[in-house]
Amino acid sequence: MEEEDKIKTAADRIIGLGDELEAAGHAGLQESSLQKAREVMHQWVDQMKGIVVNPALARVTVIHENGYASSIASADLAFTMSAAGVTKSG
Repeated sequence: MEEEDKIKTAADRIIGLGDELEAAGHAGLQESSLQKAREVMHQWVDQMKGIVVNPALARVTVIHENGYASSIASADLAFTMSAAGVTKSG
């Protein structure tokens, strides 16, 4: 299976899960959508005030200035951040 097929299949699977709950999702697979998503996510990350990395739960939680937290469920991200020593310096 080609890379593009794998990405489309993953997007369709994720949207399908939302459809089961009547919670529509939208995929952006074109470069223009991805570029805009990167810009928005970079701005969001640049505004974080704290982070909690928990590889055992495969979760990274970003803490925002208002005290709210946003979690990202990703074993890969949690492991990569832990291996890089992201939270070692306090």
